[in-house]
Amino acid sequence: MPELPEVEAARRAIEENCLGKKIKRVIIADDTKVIDGISPSDFQNSILGKTIVSARRKGKNLWLELDSPPFPSFQFGMAGAIYIKGVAVTKYKRSAVKDSEEWPSKYSKFFVELDDGLELSFTDKRRFAKVRLLANPTSVRPISELGPDALLEPMTVEEFAESFAKKKITIKPLLLDQGFISGIGNWIADEVLYQARIHPLQTASSLSKEQCEALHTSIKEGRRLISSLLVEGQQLMFQSCRNFLGKTQRKQPRLDRVNDV
Repeated sequence: MPELPEVEAARRAIEENCLGKKIKRVIIADDTKVIDGISPSDFQNSILGKTIVSARRKGKNLWLELDSPPFPSFQFGMAGAIYIKGVAVTKYKRSAVKDSEEWPSKYSKFFVELDDGLELSFTDKRRFAKVRLLANPTSVRPISELGPDALLEPMTVEEFAESFAKKKITIKPLLLDQGFISGIGNWIADEVLYQARIHPLQTASSLSKEQCEALHTSIKEGRRLISSLLVEGQQLMFQSCRNFLGKTQRKQPRLDRVNDV
């Protein structure tokens, strides 16, 4: 499943390669499970000739801001991915499409060709993604219901502690709740909890001040790592990030010896 780093890498790839360019050709898949609430022809006609102004993201949702609404919005689901022909979007999976390969992919749900010849596609092999055309993506579900973005809108330690004190559920499901913090997925939650020495089954409201501070530090370090790798153009790779975050695991006690749950 795509996580925040992959979606942010896609956003930055669009930002670096597509801004200021006009959409001259559009192909929208005839797939009502993924293309949500609009016919392919209406979708195509609504964005043809528009210029891409920016690429926005909140949590694991991304949208293209055009020179006028409505805007294409992408909820990545289980297997959604952005491909830009000739551009490596991430190194986690092969993402630079070669001339010898099928293009656009048979799994493409949204394809545009820009006025300089650059081509972009959103694919989804498993059909759990959603592609929408929205006048204001932040005002409607799912984006309107998301909590602060883990990368762009970090909570303070005080906000962490205050929020946890009100929650009677276990900490890992809370971190995965996109309405609480958006963008944290399964492996990031596992890693930050391990680094903070907090058992995933510990109740959130039982966290001590020291545990809240440790978790805040762990998430901050993960956020710093993601940002630095992306800024340096290394294009975040899933396994290398896990290895980096987990580099001290062998020095730490087992989780079930850290907290009583």
